[in-house]
Amino acid sequence: MKKALANTRVSVKLRKSEYREEWYLYVEAYPVFQADKPTPQRVREYLNRTITTPIWDKSRNARTDKDGKTTYKPKRDLNGIILCKSQLDQESCIYADKVRSLRQKEYDNALLYSETDAEQAEQLERSRCNFIEYFDHVQRLRHAHSSDSIIINWKRVHELLKIFAKGDTILFSQIDLKLIESFRMFLLNAPQGGGKKGVISQNTASTYFSIFKAALKQAFIDGYLTVDIGAKVKGIQGQESRREYLTIDELNRLAQTPCDPLLKRAALFSALTGLRHCDIQKLKWSEVEMFNGGYRLNFTQQKTKGVEYMPISEQAFQLCGERKDGEQLVFAGLPDPSWINRPIKKWVVEAGITKHITYHCFRHSYATLQLAGGTDIYTVSKMLGHTNVRTTQVYAKVVDAKKEEATKTIKLDLPMTE
Repeated sequence: MKKALANTRVSVKLRKSEYREEWYLYVEAYPVFQADKPTPQRVREYLNRTITTPIWDKSRNARTDKDGKTTYKPKRDLNGIILCKSQLDQESCIYADKVRSLRQKEYDNALLYSETDAEQAEQLERSRCNFIEYFDHVQRLRHAHSSDSIIINWKRVHELLKIFAKGDTILFSQIDLKLIESFRMFLLNAPQGGGKKGVISQNTASTYFSIFKAALKQAFIDGYLTVDIGAKVKGIQGQESRREYLTIDELNRLAQTPCDPLLKRAALFSALTGLRHCDIQKLKWSEVEMFNGGYRLNFTQQKTKGVEYMPISEQAFQLCGERKDGEQLVFAGLPDPSWINRPIKKWVVEAGITKHITYHCFRHSYATLQLAGGTDIYTVSKMLGHTNVRTTQVYAKVVDAKKEEATKTIKLDLPMTE
């Protein structure tokens, strides 16, 4: 079975005259696809040229008739031109090949133009799509199983895009450097969500703009944008925020200060392990294991989805409480972050601590105290579940600042030297 041709091929062929010993030259194109025909067609173009002296290739049969007479295909040179004995016939065959070459280019160009036109039409159709709807689609597709904080951030950017657009629509055809820069400036003064007053912080704006650029990058990959335009725009520079933490003395004071038992256990567990609130909230008893005479956690981080094996201290294990069935939560009933910081603030004040402490500060405390105690930064980075050690370096800066302050605590009354 012959292999079907993907593109149109044009060739020079011969047809025997019914009355004379001569052959008509014609060019044939196949397959030719026509809109009104369900199957590919053969298109023949006769050249008003005949030859009488073709050289036959006896090794290549053309057909055998009912009387047993065999005809052969004509011999061709390396360029595919039919060979003839007569110089005049040869010139006719050369002319036929020039026509064939011309027709072949026409078909090739027609195919090229049709594919280009189709791509342009498809791109035009995509440019009329709504980026805000696409953004929501990407969020649902990429982050269906991401942590709550990531999903919340994507949803908030989706809301801010609608506020920025003063509606539900931003067409892909409208996205250019000017629009991106406008949205960047908008984020620097964007309102807070959740009924809060004021504008978002620069660090939050930086996070939101990075999410916006990630969506633009995905749109480029998916073919909605012809240029990776987001890569041409700088992100919003985040401000180095103050990482508040608790000292060992302050943690001990909190341990001795009355508080909701579940909240106290979970907060101090974070200070002893460095776990995020989302990981503690969803920690199951099946993920708390005995290991090498001690205990470890075998769990999947909610934020990064990385599988972690983390040894924990005897004290941290005791804070887990009485062991229960494997699928039960260790800290069942722990409130969400939006509700947990108010009772923490009251607890901190009653312990006589004047710092602004949130639940996440217990994780900061773990990192800072580990580094201050001499644990190397790479180990701390692994214990915190950071994917990049640069994220951990912010805690090292806190420790360095404390060291600089410590140099000023010892002062001697030295005599003045001349």
